[in-house]
Amino acid sequence: MSDYRIVEVKSKKDLKRFIGFPDRLYKDCPQYVPALHSDQVKSLTSVSTLSYCSHKMWMVLDGDKVAGRICGMINPRYNERYGKKRARFGWFDTINDIEVARLLISTAEAWAKEHGMNEIHGPLYYNTLGKQGMLVEGYENIPPFNCLYNYPYYNDLVTALGFEKECDWVQYKLRADQPVPDKMTAIADRLMERYKLVEGDIDSLKHDKALVRKFFQIYNESFAEAVYNFIPFTDEEIAEEAEQTIGLLDKRLCCFLLDEDKEIAAFGISFPSISKALQKAKGSMFPFGWIHFLKALKNVETIDLMINGAAPKWQNTGVSSVFHSIMARQYRECGAKWAITNPQIDTNSASFVWNKYGDCELYMRRRCYIKAIE
Repeated sequence: MSDYRIVEVKSKKDLKRFIGFPDRLYKDCPQYVPALHSDQVKSLTSVSTLSYCSHKMWMVLDGDKVAGRICGMINPRYNERYGKKRARFGWFDTINDIEVARLLISTAEAWAKEHGMNEIHGPLYYNTLGKQGMLVEGYENIPPFNCLYNYPYYNDLVTALGFEKECDWVQYKLRADQPVPDKMTAIADRLMERYKLVEGDIDSLKHDKALVRKFFQIYNESFAEAVYNFIPFTDEEIAEEAEQTIGLLDKRLCCFLLDEDKEIAAFGISFPSISKALQKAKGSMFPFGWIHFLKALKNVETIDLMINGAAPKWQNTGVSSVFHSIMARQYRECGAKWAITNPQIDTNSASFVWNKYGDCELYMRRRCYIKAIE
């Protein structure tokens, strides 16, 4: 008979168990992609977003064995921006037992209520950058490295506890080597000429700190109104993200456009898929995990389409046709075969563009749940 109890994560030993629990839970699941433990430690203890977000972590123990985990979070910048009193939950993993799920959720709810919150939603990260959305379709597929994976029973557990759908994100898989539609190519050529647009140099971007800051400012501006629940990044978050990602940009898989004033007009960022490398690394870069990563970064057979966007003044001008055309050409030149899109809200018209491609299928659907705190 199980003897469940909830404990708060306080010590380094607790944190290690909290981070390692999914590795045991998904040990025999071929689709699960483990996160690097070192990245998880940083995300849970020292990431810049914690300068303004509050959070707490708990585990459910069955005797001395971990049976579930959860992190409760409050982002005051989100609540101020949207006029809400919402907490969020993430890092939610549990065995298939409603009592474990109930202990986890009720503890996070009680903490949120103590801090004046009247709703809780998730699974989410502190801000828009991290993993979010509970998988509801596509369990047979391996997710991109920046996306969650979960067993189907997770949805049964949270709905049994009173959660309802807030929104869905969808992801598509398409042939990366197929040409863009002729109409889109024709539009792209006309726009390049009309607006005097030029392709920026990715290698130059890596060494131009001012341009990197401008890139992230455009990112903030371009997604501020277009992305559901978007939270603009602080200067500290921009600096942290730039340090982690800009050096990894591959000019074969990325592009950005400059207008005649040398301002960033639009951008498209993709990465080689590292999901299978993460599976082989099993949460650690050492002693041999780094070898799998180096191999993965050279292999562009499958790529993850991370972000595509345009500066506000270039939105609704058709400029997306330009970077879609450029990136499609680059994918064919480097030998990419398959592309997995980043999650997009299923009601966002930007997600409809993928259906215009001939060889395209729904790959995954993930859901954010919400519940009133009583």
